[in-house]
Amino acid sequence: MRSTQQFSVTLPIEMARMIKTKVSTGEYASESEVIRDGLRALQARDKAMEYWLRQEVAPAYDAMKADPTRGRSIADVRASLAAEHDRATKGR
Repeated sequence: MRSTQQFSVTLPIEMARMIKTKVSTGEYASESEVIRDGLRALQARDKAMEYWLRQEVAPAYDAMKADPTRGRSIADVRASLAAEHDRATKGR
């Protein structure tokens, strides 16, 4: 049984050039390696997003549902961001 499957894909010219450049500079041995590495990066991003949602977003949501007084108004958030921006750009 084969452990690979061949695909035919159509890419924008810029992406195709990027793949060809990575192969021609020796960064990758083949176009397939470039695509596989890109898919591995996509898998890693998806896994990190899932982890973040489960470990940080869902608990924060649950905490807010349990105690809505923990929340801040939009005006408070904007004021806080403006103050932080002022502090960060003060020396410029």
